[in-house]
Amino acid sequence: MSAAADAAAAGPEALGPANSPWVSAGGLAPGPGSPALCWAALLACLSLACAYVGSLYVWNSHLPRDHPAVIKRRFTSVLIVSGLSPLFVWLWKELTGIKPGISLLVLLGFRLEGIVPATLLPLLLTMVLFLGPLIQLSMDCPWDWVDGLKVMFDPHFWVLCLSDMRWLRNQVIAPLTEELVFRACMLPMLIPCTGLGPAIFTCPLFFGVAHFHHVIEQLRFRQGSIASIFLSAAFQFSYTAVFGAYTAFIFIRTGHLIGPVLCHSFCNYIGFPAICAVLEHPQRLTVVIFYVLGMVLFLLLLLPMTDPAFFGDIPICSLPAASSGFSVCS
Repeated sequence: MSAAADAAAAGPEALGPANSPWVSAGGLAPGPGSPALCWAALLACLSLACAYVGSLYVWNSHLPRDHPAVIKRRFTSVLIVSGLSPLFVWLWKELTGIKPGISLLVLLGFRLEGIVPATLLPLLLTMVLFLGPLIQLSMDCPWDWVDGLKVMFDPHFWVLCLSDMRWLRNQVIAPLTEELVFRACMLPMLIPCTGLGPAIFTCPLFFGVAHFHHVIEQLRFRQGSIASIFLSAAFQFSYTAVFGAYTAFIFIRTGHLIGPVLCHSFCNYIGFPAICAVLEHPQRLTVVIFYVLGMVLFLLLLLPMTDPAFFGDIPICSLPAASSGFSVCS
């Protein structure tokens, strides 16, 4: 177990000024979990979420969201907001008087220690969870494994992908900016208020609510009845919140941003499992077995494959956190 994990497991009382990289500088917050600290974290996270979603609508356009011109403009605004998002953490730090003794970039998951396992293990774990959909995809794919590998290593394939605005949005820009804003920047502000465990489930609420902006465009372009649009939005909120909790867990356990970004990109590619298609599949029993096997293996491997010992000292686990009854840092 890392030194940071040991300190976090010992509780906030073990994180005194002498051994904590976070030292109070006489700001708003008298201590972890204080009302002033929680209000500052809430307002900072809410402002950050509004800035991210608002950046998508600064452009006056009558075109749908998947139009290349709309995607390019949104790339510009969302990258600017995401690039400035660490300033929200810095401002929160200044207002609360919590002074980090470590680099802000390191706290946000930009570090080299343990980067190889942080890149591979979370992605492999997510692929285990999606074992059923992957097997289903391989059964339905007209290519064999050899053809698939040839395509994967064909430079022309990647040129086509990189020239596709929707692919860039779904596989690169959205995963990178959303994980930076909604995980890397929000979790350091929430943890001193809620504690490590509750922050995992609080942070995704901002992420889920942020996806409600799709309702605006669906109503605007009349993409279904009002009831179906809001029902779809409620469903999307549910699974994005669950997914957000998972990537928040990965971020805290690894202390790296790369893992959540790759998992996000992979899930965007696979999409939500087509349960109805499974029940109608010619090899239904085989596919169902792999679905169940994937979920069982995922639960068994969740903690071992995200053991903080693989990733060195976890900066976010050394935050002075309110007591939450359990630790995810050990």
